[in-house]
Amino acid sequence: MRKLIITALMVATAVPILAPSVANAQSQREVNRDRQDLRQEQRELHRAYRNGDRHDIREQRRDVREARQELREDVRDRNRAWGRNDWRGYRDHNRGIYARGNWNAPFRYTAFRPGIRIAPSYFGSRYYIADPWRYRLPLAGRYQRWVRHYNDVILVDTRRGIVIDVIRNFYW
Repeated sequence: MRKLIITALMVATAVPILAPSVANAQSQREVNRDRQDLRQEQRELHRAYRNGDRHDIREQRRDVREARQELREDVRDRNRAWGRNDWRGYRDHNRGIYARGNWNAPFRYTAFRPGIRIAPSYFGSRYYIADPWRYRLPLAGRYQRWVRHYNDVILVDTRRGIVIDVIRNFYW
């Protein structure tokens, strides 16, 4: 009986440790599966365009829209599981990593907001954050980079120069 209780306690303490990694792996599998589904739906849409049936084209467009929406939702859920604001608690306990230091850009400070287009000089390679995982920042998407701008951190679409996200007063 004693062995059974000890084993049950060991399992109960091990499960919460393993749960986040298992959940993260499942969410990544869901994202990958949704990407495959989206590619398949796009292939079927191209086939419908080749065949030329309006009803099939309309139906395939709807399927592609739904597949894109599912992919967006799974990526959003995965980002929530990773913790969008995970860096806040980490920053409070590791102040040295977020120390501003003696850093200044050769241009004036501008309070950017999401949706505006900025000049390439603001997000040049010398301002990239090379290791965003060190600061517990969310993953940047394709053609996106985290950029330092004085005390702020900006997520920029590097192809179009559009600000996607801004975290103000990120550095101390």
